[in-house]
Amino acid sequence: MKVKLHLYTRFERFWHWFQAFLIIFLLVTGFEVHGSYKIFGYNAACSWHNLAGITLLVLSLFAIFWHLTTGQWRHYQPSFENLQKIIAYYVVGIMRGAHHPFHKSEERKLNPLQALSYLFLKVLLMPLQLLSGLLYYYYNDWVNWGFTVRLDGVAFVHTAMAFILLLFLFVHTYLTTTGGSVFAYTKSMITGWEEVEEELDK
Repeated sequence: MKVKLHLYTRFERFWHWFQAFLIIFLLVTGFEVHGSYKIFGYNAACSWHNLAGITLLVLSLFAIFWHLTTGQWRHYQPSFENLQKIIAYYVVGIMRGAHHPFHKSEERKLNPLQALSYLFLKVLLMPLQLLSGLLYYYYNDWVNWGFTVRLDGVAFVHTAMAFILLLFLFVHTYLTTTGGSVFAYTKSMITGWEEVEEELDK
């Protein structure tokens, strides 16, 4: 039996879509700065990239504050319960029409694999990307700081994180199509409401 739950607050939805836009825009302008193609022109791409990066940093800091003050951080607590079953579902079960082994609730919106993935994204990947971007931005001040790290090392980390983010976006976009319908999860991130399977023992 399916029930309709309000899982995503107004701020979560705003944060999700604005963050997605900023990350995609940063990837587009970042790869142009690397010379992969020409859309805005090098100077404009650099300026837009820097502005979007600072905006993402401010948004991330505000989101951290929001998660801590509202208690929403609890949804990202790592758990290994049924993790193997969930991985098996995405690798094999989903192709066979199996039921998802995890049931969303207002108390636990993310399955263990999602929680671990988003925790990696928010605690390791995004901070590394933003930090390396800031170091890149303030490269001319390194001498005054006594900073001795090589620029090509910072560039490698920044670019590697960009490719991992791009891979995450592809996987994330694909997984949004695996709900009850192709656009079910996308719709829930717009409206905040989602139809979820009620656990049998309730």
